[in-house]
This record gives sequence, C-alpha cells and structure tokens, in this order.
Amino acid sequence: MLWGIVVVWLVSVLVFLATRASGDPTIMMAAPGASEEELDFIRQRYGLDKPLPVQYVVFLSRALKGDFGKSLFYGVSASEVILDRLDATAALVGTAMAISLAIGVSGGLLAVTSSKKWVRSAVKGFSILGLSMPNFWIGLLALLVFSVYLEILPTSGSGSIQHLIMPAFSLGWYFSAGFLRITHSSLLEVMNQEYIKLSRMKGLPEHVVIGKHALKNALIPVVTLAGMNVVVMIGAAVPIETVFAWPGLGYLLYESAINRDFNTVQGIVLLISVLMVTINLLVDILYAYLDPRIRYT
Repeated sequence: MLWGIVVVWLVSVLVFLATRASGDPTIMMAAPGASEEELDFIRQRYGLDKPLPVQYVVFLSRALKGDFGKSLFYGVSASEVILDRLDATAALVGTAMAISLAIGVSGGLLAVTSSKKWVRSAVKGFSILGLSMPNFWIGLLALLVFSVYLEILPTSGSGSIQHLIMPAFSLGWYFSAGFLRITHSSLLEVMNQEYIKLSRMKGLPEHVVIGKHALKNALIPVVTLAGMNVVVMIGAAVPIETVFAWPGLGYLLYESAINRDFNTVQGIVLLISVLMVTINLLVDILYAYLDPRIRYT
C-alpha cells in the first residue's frame, strides 16, 4: 500500500511535466489573432503564469481533495467532467470484461476437456483471430453487419442495452483471446499435478475434479491478467468509444489531450493510476482465496 502511494505520486509528477511539455494551452483557448495581453490574462486566470513548482504544489494539494481544477476546454470543473463520463466507461469496461472472461475461460476449458481435435483446433483458431484483429476493426465489422445489413442494433450513442452490445463485444473479444490462451495453458499445467491424479484415483467424477480442484487453481493467472486488463481496457476503449460515439472516459482523455486541457488529462491519468494500484492490491489479496497454499505474513 505504501509503494502504491509512491507510484501514484510519481505518476502525478510525470503527467504534470508531460502536459506542460505539450505546449501552451492559452493559444488553444484564445481567439485567433489574440494579442499578448489577452494571452497573459488567460494565463493569470488559470494560474499558468506561476513557476512550475508552484503550479505543481497547487495541483497536488487540490488533487488530494478530489479537485483537479477547472477544465480549460469545457469551462467547468474537471472533476465534474470526469465523473460525468465515468459511468459510461464503467458500464462499457465491466460488460466487456464479463464477455471476455465468459468466452476466454469457457473456451480454454473446452479446449482442455474436449476429446475432439476439431473442437480444440477451432478454439485455438478463435484465439489467434481475436488477437490478430484490432478492436476498432471488429467494431467497424459489427457496425456493417448488425447496423447496416441486419438493422437490428443502433450505430452509435448510449442509453440502452442495445447501444452497449456492439461496443462491449468489440472491446471484449480481443481480451477474451488472451484469457482463452492463459486458461488453456494453466489448466494443462494443473491437470498434471499430483493432487489431481489423487482425486481421480479416489473415483471422483471428472467434472468435480476439473470444476472443484483444477479450475480453481488454474484461475490464478487469469485473475492476475483480469486485474491488469480492467485498467488496460480504459485505454483500449478510446478507439471503440470513437467508433460508436460512446461518451466514456477514454474518448474524454483523447479530446483533452488534443485540446491541451491540462487539468482534465491530469485528473484522468491520476484516476487510472489509483485504479491500477487498487486493483493490483485486490488481486494480491484474492490470491490467498484461490490458492490455500498462499499465506501472507
């Protein structure tokens, strides 16, 4: 937990310096042909005329209170803008993660337990296909099939489950391939352990051996990957949110970076770093539940 605090602080320093190195935002906010006096007035209004150490102290003190300052592009509180987009991203990422885990874990389990070679080959082919296709390309194909040809799903926007289906599937399919491969390899390794052989010697049904004993321990690397992917999905959702006009956090980060909205970019990156540290901590704690051999002192 202490190292997590250090990591978040280092992220705050890096993102603060990176946003300042990207250029002067007053040029983006001022009218075309603005005079130097007008530019100086904008700098004073947003505190951009102060030395960088002073600006960082002000930024950090506000961030600790959940205040990231005023959005330079939207003209309102950056925290308010971020929170308005957070629900849409949470819904998209949560649904995509559920889809990717359902496809990946069930596919990996099927590849190990099926006695038919064509089933195993089809599952492996599916995983390779998912890893080979960018998520925005999957989204464009989904738009072409389900919106243009079949006309059963809306092309863009939000507000209903129908709007969520294609973006979530497009985002989740790529990650499902990774879950499938790691579930498959982890199960193969666990199935050769002595306690699995002992369970079979006791006469336990195969579904009990796999479901109760093998799968639980095989899910440890899956949980690790899932914890990392939750945060990675926020960044990967940027092209998906763009293709489907989904009003989420990833697209907000893109818009803010393009318009040099320092405060909003800093708030989003800090939020993502806190999520990363928190999720990693929860994953570590979850290890002890999945594998009784793991103990923390």
